[in-house]
Formats: sequence, C-alpha cells, structure tokens
Amino acid sequence: MQRKLGAGLGTLRDLDEVRYGATAKQEVWRDGKVVLYRFLGPKPPTAKIPILICYALVNRPYMVDLQDDRSLVKNLLALGEDVYLIDWGYTDRSDRFLTLEDYIERFIDGAVDHLRAAYALDAINLLGICQGGAFSLSYCALHPEKVKNLIAMVTPVDFHTDDNMLSNWTRELDIDLFVDTLGNVPADLMNLCYLTLKPWRLFVQKYVGMVDILDDKKAMEDFLRMEKWIFDSPDQAGEAFRQFIRQYYQGNGFVNGGIEIGGRAVDLGFVDMPVLNIFAEQDHLVPPAASKAMKSLIGSTDSTEVSFRGGHIGIYVSGRAQKEVPTAIHAWLAQRAR
Repeated sequence: MQRKLGAGLGTLRDLDEVRYGATAKQEVWRDGKVVLYRFLGPKPPTAKIPILICYALVNRPYMVDLQDDRSLVKNLLALGEDVYLIDWGYTDRSDRFLTLEDYIERFIDGAVDHLRAAYALDAINLLGICQGGAFSLSYCALHPEKVKNLIAMVTPVDFHTDDNMLSNWTRELDIDLFVDTLGNVPADLMNLCYLTLKPWRLFVQKYVGMVDILDDKKAMEDFLRMEKWIFDSPDQAGEAFRQFIRQYYQGNGFVNGGIEIGGRAVDLGFVDMPVLNIFAEQDHLVPPAASKAMKSLIGSTDSTEVSFRGGHIGIYVSGRAQKEVPTAIHAWLAQRAR
C-alpha cells in the first residue's frame, strides 16, 4: 500500500484533464436546450433506418460514448448503423414547469419528426435507456406509426417489484410537498439517493480499491472519467419529476394504467412494433423482473428479451458488453430491415 500511495503522487500529478466522448458528432436539430446530434463514423452507414438514442434525464447521455474502448455508439457505427442522440442539456430555473408532455410530445416527437423528414421515412428506430426507455415506451404507445423498431435497455416497466429498493423509497414520498419546496430537484440530492442504495460499495469499497490502480495512469484516467460522469448530473425539472414519480413510480402506471401525457392515456397495448428488451442480470436500479414485465403488457407479436451479465452501468461500458450488446442490437435490427 505504501508503494501504491507513493506512486499515486506521481500518477495524479501527471494526469491530463479527463475528457469524454470517442466519436465526432454534429448538431442537426435543436429546441431550446435540447439538441439532436448525429454521430459521425469513419465510414458512411449502411443501415437505411437511423437509430435515435433517448437517454435518461438524471445523468448525462455521454455514457453511451464514454471513451474509445467503452462506446456503444462507436461499436454501432462500426457495424454500419446510423446513430443519433437526444442531449437534454442542463436544466435551470426557467425549466421548472416543463412537463412530461414537453419531454415526450415536444422534444422526442420533434427529434423523431426531424429524422422522418430528413430520411423521407414513415418511421425510425428508437433506442431508449433507463428512464429514457420509459419515455420511449410511452412515446411508442402514443405514436406507434412513427417507430419502426423499439430497443429498450435497462428499462423499468413494473415499478412495484419487491426487489426494487428505489421504488420502495419513493412510494410514500409526499411528492407535492417535495417539489413545491425544492422547485427543480437538485442533482446532488439525486446522486446521494443513488449512492445510498449501495453505501458500502459506492462510498467506501470503490475508493479503497482505487489504491490498487494509483500507479496505472490509464486506469486512473478511466476511473476519474467514470467519476466525472457520475457527478456531472443535471437538476431535474420540478413538474416533470412530480409527474414521473407519481404516475410511474407510485402509480405503477404501465401495469395499472393511469399514465397520461398531454391528456392522452398511455396504453402499452398500442406498442405493436418489434421490440428488443435488453436488461442486466445484476442491475440494482432496474431489477430484471421490473424490465421483464414488458413482454406481457405490450401489444407486439415480435418481442425479444436478451439479458447480459453486469449491472446498470456495466451493460454499456464493460468489456463484455462492448463485444456483445452492439452486436445483438445490430443483428436484431438486420433481421427486421425490410
């Protein structure tokens, strides 16, 4: 340990600024703070239908393109896919009264319509991740004609499974008092909640284990890049947060009904396009049972489940995931290219 700590003084002094993103991208559409990016690979895509990635609001979406050897985006591009991403930006007080209707019917629908027009297509492929997967499912229920294929990754559907600790915490939350008091929900408060789901692992063990890599510059850069992502979180727009907790977490609206977006009911029975549901076997934020409930609720007759070893984040940054997940997505889409 003394040797590692001693070496760490030199390693930390020599570290460059930690940067993220492995792939060039260009802005193609914008609505306020929300930007639609197209990723630019080394060669033109061969896929005729683009993939739109819809990430969660609670973290920055660059996790899907974190670094050169940990990039879902880079691997999809290498397989010939044409990849776009919605970047939600950073929320401020002017966004306090944004609703789920704004996020789903204004921002997602605006991005989808832009791509449909740009490619002269009736429908595109949509890839929703975590909360972004819940948004994508809701969008598909409201606009099934605009989505050719839906891929859901680590997406919660049944929010009341027994092993969902986060859901158990939120069910008795006085969400009106919470939002009326705070306005926008601070990112630091959200991060604290996630970290306390595994306090020993995330507050102690991770940093004790860091000692083992203090003499490895690249390993330290990878570690700090992940730390930067974890704590680079936007605040949550108060009104949208209220609606999401009440309708999805507390009401379990996908299962029980009761989700309304802009006055329209969300019924997963209208999700009739092919669906690929990818979940992580060791996920503590979206337990497998919470995700697997999707198959019995959607209206699609072409529904595929694929599980991968790993946790909520590892499913798109681990070495195993880099080899398996993009290939599974590409192969599944290729079978439905017509």
